Amino acid sequence: MRAETQYARSGNTHIAYQVVGQGPIDIIYVPGWVSHVELCWEEPTCARFLNRLSSFARLIIFDKRGTGLSDRVRDDQLPTLEERMDDLNVVMEAASSESAALFGVSEGGNLSALFAATYPERTTALVMCGTFAKRIWSQDYPWAPTPEERQKVYEYVEREWGTQRDLEHYAPSMVGDDAFARRHATYCRHSASPGAALALLRMNTQIDITGVLPAIHVPALVLHRTGDRDVNVEEGRWLADRIPGAQFKELPGDDHIPWVGDQDAILDEIQEFLTGVRPASEETRVLATIMFTDIVESTQAAHRVGDQAWKSLLDNHDKICKDSILHFRGRLVKTTGDGVLATFDGPGRGIACAKEILDRVKELGLEVRSGLHTGECEIRDEDTAGVAVHLAARVSALAGPGEVLVSRTVRDLVAGSGIEFEDRGTHELRGFSEEWHLFSVK
Repeated sequence: MRAETQYARSGNTHIAYQVVGQGPIDIIYVPGWVSHVELCWEEPTCARFLNRLSSFARLIIFDKRGTGLSDRVRDDQLPTLEERMDDLNVVMEAASSESAALFGVSEGGNLSALFAATYPERTTALVMCGTFAKRIWSQDYPWAPTPEERQKVYEYVEREWGTQRDLEHYAPSMVGDDAFARRHATYCRHSASPGAALALLRMNTQIDITGVLPAIHVPALVLHRTGDRDVNVEEGRWLADRIPGAQFKELPGDDHIPWVGDQDAILDEIQEFLTGVRPASEETRVLATIMFTDIVESTQAAHRVGDQAWKSLLDNHDKICKDSILHFRGRLVKTTGDGVLATFDGPGRGIACAKEILDRVKELGLEVRSGLHTGECEIRDEDTAGVAVHLAARVSALAGPGEVLVSRTVRDLVAGSGIEFEDRGTHELRGFSEEWHLFSVK
């Protein structure tokens, strides 16, 4: 689902917003540092996240002034939280929303908290995810970075803004996913210029809502992932302790960005909190062979041939992959931009499919690598999840150009099939404590 971008005028500034869904309640998604109301739909993980919210509510999303498709402002005239509250009021009026539940992520939680305390008549509920109370260390708030640590962040952002190098901090579960890294970098570049991103970061450093929290008197839910690398989980607990009657839910995971990792854990809590109904699980746990493929050095290839030619190559690549997966009775889970994720009910068919894909894409002048692992995974309507999926992704990342690399589990399950392997030794896979023995298909 995707809506048309509209504009609401706040003073002399135009604020871009969209309205999606027709649920019985209104939810306003208040983004963090930067955003882009149209490019968010180009990221499959984010689109799924927003579509899930709009499945039980009328969802309103917007770009804060100075970001995305809203009017840009001079770096020395960035909006205060008070001005941003005015913008939020204007968006609500334009969207004909008398009152709404506010869902604030990261710095968006600060704005949401202040709005809920200031305008309780317009706020039906408050949900904050990965949110901090302030951004500079103090004795009573020891989790925030020191001024020196913050300065290093400024220097990093100024040097690396819009590149693919910040996933380790904000989305560690996506490290190694080159397609996601490219999309995320593009999203950031379009959401704000380097100067604006740095200026907004400096401004966010000055935020302190500690005095606001006791004045929040609407139902509140604070969500936080245990291993969040940008905002410590203790900051979420601290917030919830100071908001009267607030609920605190600690969820597993290391990602700061809510739509990567186990997004359903977050969405389930939000849906139950706002509607009183927890969605029934739609997943089925099965043993499956998971196959990842990936175009080798796709970024360089795209630059070499140009955007239009690259799009045509990707279309042909995707068609080959889909045809081969169908031929070997597999299930295409999703395309990843420069590869695919598929599952098979037998490891032999998974290997045969990977080999066919690698052979056929050579005709396009592309070189692909593939990794396979067999294990228990969660089959969902639109995705496949579980430890086995993560392990298959790690195996694929270690494969060389034109190579099908498999785990020992796969090798053992096809014993007697006539498939030959070369021993690639044991490897440490990121996120797994034990070493895994890998084999290359001859």
